Amino acid sequence: MTTTTLEEKLALLPTKPGVYQHKDADGKVLYVGKAKNLRSRVRSYFQESRPRDGRLAILVNKIADVEIIVTDTEAEALILENNLIKKLKPRYNVNLRDDKTYPYVCITGERFPRVFPTRRIRKDGSKYFGPYTNVKSLRLVLRTIKSIFKLRTCSLNLSQDAIESGRYEPCLEYHIKNCDAPCVGLQSEESYNQTIRQVEQLLNGKTSGLIDLLRSEMNDQAAKLNFEEAAAYRDQIAALERYSQKQRIVSADALDRDAFGLAVDREQDVACGVVFKIRDGKVVGSQHKFIRRIDGVDNAGLMQSFVERYYSEASFFPEEVLLSEALFDPDPLSDLLREQQGRQVPLRVPERGDKAGLTRLVAVNAEHHLQEWVAERNRKTENRIPHSLSSLQKDLRLSTLPRRMECFDISHLAGTGTVASCVVFIDGKARPSEYRTFKIRDTPEGTPDDFASMREVVSRRYRRLIDEESDLPDLVIIDGGKGQLSSAETALKDIDAYGRFPIVGLAKRLEEVFFPHDSEPVLIPRASASLQLLQRIRNEAHRFAITFQRKQRKRSTLQSELTEIAGIGPRTAQKLLTTFGSVKRVKSASEADLVNCVGPAAAARIREHYSPTGSSSSDNPDIPS
Repeated sequence: MTTTTLEEKLALLPTKPGVYQHKDADGKVLYVGKAKNLRSRVRSYFQESRPRDGRLAILVNKIADVEIIVTDTEAEALILENNLIKKLKPRYNVNLRDDKTYPYVCITGERFPRVFPTRRIRKDGSKYFGPYTNVKSLRLVLRTIKSIFKLRTCSLNLSQDAIESGRYEPCLEYHIKNCDAPCVGLQSEESYNQTIRQVEQLLNGKTSGLIDLLRSEMNDQAAKLNFEEAAAYRDQIAALERYSQKQRIVSADALDRDAFGLAVDREQDVACGVVFKIRDGKVVGSQHKFIRRIDGVDNAGLMQSFVERYYSEASFFPEEVLLSEALFDPDPLSDLLREQQGRQVPLRVPERGDKAGLTRLVAVNAEHHLQEWVAERNRKTENRIPHSLSSLQKDLRLSTLPRRMECFDISHLAGTGTVASCVVFIDGKARPSEYRTFKIRDTPEGTPDDFASMREVVSRRYRRLIDEESDLPDLVIIDGGKGQLSSAETALKDIDAYGRFPIVGLAKRLEEVFFPHDSEPVLIPRASASLQLLQRIRNEAHRFAITFQRKQRKRSTLQSELTEIAGIGPRTAQKLLTTFGSVKRVKSASEADLVNCVGPAAAARIREHYSPTGSSSSDNPDIPS
């Protein structure tokens, strides 16, 4: 998709409401959004004057095509946006999801509907109420429905022809008075549907209105001297009142409200939204969702995503919506609620009074769910032990799991520039931030002595860790055979650290693992995950040591060229390399920069040395620049 084609599409965008999809060069959907005015909304992404955070800037750079779907209203666009996000899962939309699959109560779309719990939502005309985050609440409402209403539990095809043909017979549910047998025509479709409407009232939390309706029916039956029918209504009312008493009263005005709260953890890149469903002034249920990939989205945007997604899937719409955070664009939600309710539904962010206390309570619940989620994820991360670690513990017969391992290696060039490395692996993964390098101090230059170098570096490393009371390793690996291992053992004994953690040597020739004082190596199969882990750690220590040794040698070579300048010593040469990065940059540096670095006298010597008439050592091709 060329830029010209994209520009032409932007110029032809309509001013109607709808949904837009940003796509990359491969046609993959990057982002799905809705708009009251597609033209102004989509074009705003490409305005240079519009401020952009990092997330938005990356998105805009990847956009190669835009596809739109025009809708009649903004409310329709909201629902379509939600469906497309769930289907396409675009990379740059925030990701809303439950932490598990919660159950719903399903009322089927059949001629004589059934009522049952389910965790799967199908687009088959059925109605779904929930989700129920507390399974006990689901069981309570199902028991209440069963005790009050006579509904069929069979899955028979109750078409008019099937009933009239006499294909079915009343089952046990009819004989124990749990069903009025619509399968044999003993209950009309109108009567059954009236019962279903009462079930929907109960599931929507409208218990007070349902109780009033049943009480009116009871009184009518009693007036007609139908005392058996009146007693049945009386029992239904009693069951409903018991169910209603279990619901917490939060307001006295008996309005239907939804209260939304939000908690955000930017470090974990996650947020949690909670909604309390309040019907007739009582909390009849709650629901929470976790929002992932929140980087670059403010609290208003997160609340907007949560609330809009909730109502795009809802089957009941309240008379008032309370929010702990204001929405950045309330119009789409207002349009949707007005269409469903037939009137304007207030969207309030209360700051004082009982309603403010209610939104604070919802936000506290959101914070609680968020903390539980973070703690659970941390627990899973801590307990996610690689197989290679448990295998290594078994093969080496270690008393504890080697979660923290440190490995040492020595590197030099013909006995000169001796250095050492210490690499750290935690839970089988490299932790470069904890790597350390050492310049060997006690070994004479030009005299290679790996054993003495190993004693020095091990002693320095663990004396410091002990003095600082830092974490000690679960296993120390020495790159080398029994000689290097004995040197490390001696060093640990000298600082009274021997025995605090196990130490092994890994010999390169046959990849043998030795323990101190054991003449025979530990036999580990070459193809085992534990030996491969040891090799990976040893190779990383070797790589890190060689890299550091080469850097030191290169810096020494460069520094020696600078020290050939009269009046420039090693310390001044080091300062020049640190400031400018290379001899080449020192040569090309301005006199003012040199003066700022080393002073006017040294700067003059450097300029004179590298001037065209001066005797510059850079003319020697053997000396690197």
